[in-house]
Amino acid sequence: MNLLTVDGLAAVTNVLDLAGVFASALLGGAVARSMDFDLFGFLVVGFVSGLGGGMLRDVLLQNGPPVALTDPLYVPVAVAGALVAFFVSFSERGWDRLFTFLDAAVIGFWAVVGVQRTFDAGLEWPAAIIMGTITAVGGGVGRDLLLRRVPAVFGGNALYASVAVAASVVMVGASALGSPTIGIIAAVVLSLLLRWGAVRWGWGLPNGRNWQPQSRLASLLGRGRGRGRTPRPVRPVGARVLRRPGQRAGAGGLHTGSIRIEGLRGEGRGDGGHGGDGHGGDGHGAEGYGAAANGVAGPRTGGLRPDPDAPHPAERHED
Repeated sequence: MNLLTVDGLAAVTNVLDLAGVFASALLGGAVARSMDFDLFGFLVVGFVSGLGGGMLRDVLLQNGPPVALTDPLYVPVAVAGALVAFFVSFSERGWDRLFTFLDAAVIGFWAVVGVQRTFDAGLEWPAAIIMGTITAVGGGVGRDLLLRRVPAVFGGNALYASVAVAASVVMVGASALGSPTIGIIAAVVLSLLLRWGAVRWGWGLPNGRNWQPQSRLASLLGRGRGRGRTPRPVRPVGARVLRRPGQRAGAGGLHTGSIRIEGLRGEGRGDGGHGGDGHGGDGHGAEGYGAAANGVAGPRTGGLRPDPDAPHPAERHED
């Protein structure tokens, strides 16, 4: 059951369109204020934000010139919204509340207008859903691109374009049932509820990085990839193998006293003997080098114990 006549429905559509233009221009002015623009910047951002979506819709529909250029009310309404944002200063909390409410209302208004304009142009419901979505988000996308920002419709925030799609679907369904008036009310209320809930509880769509298929097959494949592989040895982060000063690469064996444990200087008492640069066993080494060269495994520390018959490395260098 339709509560409005054809002329009444057209008048309501124009009123909602102008309300969306004013609200979106006001939002654009708020963005311009946050970026410290001058008056001309306010007007440009408000104009693009308030009229961009509708003009893009009318160009795509090819149903005559854009309404914003033929109706004398659209440009003054957009300018008025930008001027209100320029002259009226709200607190940050007030702007947040106003921004959330107006953003949700604009999505519902323009989704309804886009669907209705598409039906007036003689197109079917798929085009109506697309045009409703474009009308609702086109101005915001143009504003973000103008300001060199990633458009909000691409994600990373609460539901935005999805709300426009849902409102457009509701309006299309109600129009197919012969009740466009109920569709207008339902679409606006739905957009308000969805957008408010998305901002309040952080509803959003999954992105490609944090979404993984959860299934029995995926878990089995994940287990199968780990079989038959030898785990790589884990090297301590604080251990570095250093070459003795003056020793060439490959000359003799690796001097085990050059294993430097960073952060453990001169701590503990072991069976190690003379280290590369100091006494490691009694904790008096300059850098805490713990094992001696040419030694054998110690019983307690698991390091190396010096061979009493072997000459000290420094003596071998002297020879």
